[in-house]
Amino acid sequence: MTRLARHYVPDQPQHVILQGLTGPAFLDEGDYLYFLACLADAARVADLAVHAWVLMPDSVQLLVTPSYESSVAMAMQAVSRRYIESFNRRHARRGTVWRGGYRATVIEPDRYFLLASQVIDHAPVRKRLVTEPENYPWSSYTHHIGLRVDSFIKDHPLYRTLGNTPGERHQAYRDLGAQPLDEREVDNLMQSTLKGWVLGSAAYCEWAAQTANRRLMPLLLRDRPPKVRMTRGLAHAG
Repeated sequence: MTRLARHYVPDQPQHVILQGLTGPAFLDEGDYLYFLACLADAARVADLAVHAWVLMPDSVQLLVTPSYESSVAMAMQAVSRRYIESFNRRHARRGTVWRGGYRATVIEPDRYFLLASQVIDHAPVRKRLVTEPENYPWSSYTHHIGLRVDSFIKDHPLYRTLGNTPGERHQAYRDLGAQPLDEREVDNLMQSTLKGWVLGSAAYCEWAAQTANRRLMPLLLRDRPPKVRMTRGLAHAG
């Protein structure tokens, strides 16, 4: 079955997954650091806003907003090419590191942006790599709670509505992460990304489809609102 072409909706965020082929995609600290350097460079060149990220031993997840249709593709191709060359050279290997191309989907921001950000930042805990997200160095969680500044991250307007000051936003994000995620919504996000279906309400998908040349969601898909608590201005969003 031919994979559907990736789509683009102006000003809308995308959840991106890059999966390792076989074995770890990162073997040491140098690998993680070089991937981040490649990502920062590619995002700048492709004018891609990076909002959240995590590098797992066998996969990468990103939350981004492209500025134009080929933004994500340009950035991911540049990152993958540069990283593979470095990885193979450093570890005396050959061939690719990734399982095919990246997967991505457009998500309805008011309903799913914070959910996607939490899924990304808490992925190491879900995979039992650490017990607390702040103990994992290769994610954007510590940036979001104020323990580190990732210079290549562009905070999304929905993140900024969590508080009037950086300190308020950091605490609100930490509090948000203390609540358990709805496993159905996590699976919905991951499956939508892997299959390339837009994730959102029926009204949102209908609106998004006006900018695409194909159907953007399965006919039988029924949207469920995420059970992640929205704070302050987000309580009445969407």
